[in-house]
Amino acid sequence: MINLDQYIRDIPDFPKKGVVYKDISPMLQSPEAMRFAVKTFIENLKGEKIDKVIGVESRGFFFATLLAEKLNAGFIPIRKPGKLPYKTHTEAYELEYGTDSLEIHQDAIEKGEKVLVHDDVLATGGTALAACNLVEKLGGEIIQCNFLVEIGFLKGRDKLKNYQVESLLKY
Repeated sequence: MINLDQYIRDIPDFPKKGVVYKDISPMLQSPEAMRFAVKTFIENLKGEKIDKVIGVESRGFFFATLLAEKLNAGFIPIRKPGKLPYKTHTEAYELEYGTDSLEIHQDAIEKGEKVLVHDDVLATGGTALAACNLVEKLGGEIIQCNFLVEIGFLKGRDKLKNYQVESLLKY
């Protein structure tokens, strides 16, 4: 059993004063911690069949691709505007320090496909909800949203109340 908490580094006042950023870089440097995290994510799916794994730009890509490979599923990147080369759908959202939007390729998900949404951190929930809205716009069925880290006091889970949410670490 690995204590994943020891692989999270706090960076105060990043990206702005008053925010404590949860840096996952130490976890990415440890093959054992990454294997343990992926194994735990898969166990938390309780045998659900997954067709596509969504990774939210950019840190969500790291584990989403590993999960997709282990689940024998496709990987779909959700990116910031202007980064995807094909026709896209866009969803705007608010985050704890501003606003932004996300895009997905219009042909990324087929109607009825079972989808896992992954990102590194659940904070206010705006990013994850925007990703879920994009998946559902394309007809995907969200099986679970999972995160390495959840910042509980920001109540992001409340925005995702219609979905199963799993987080490996809660602060």
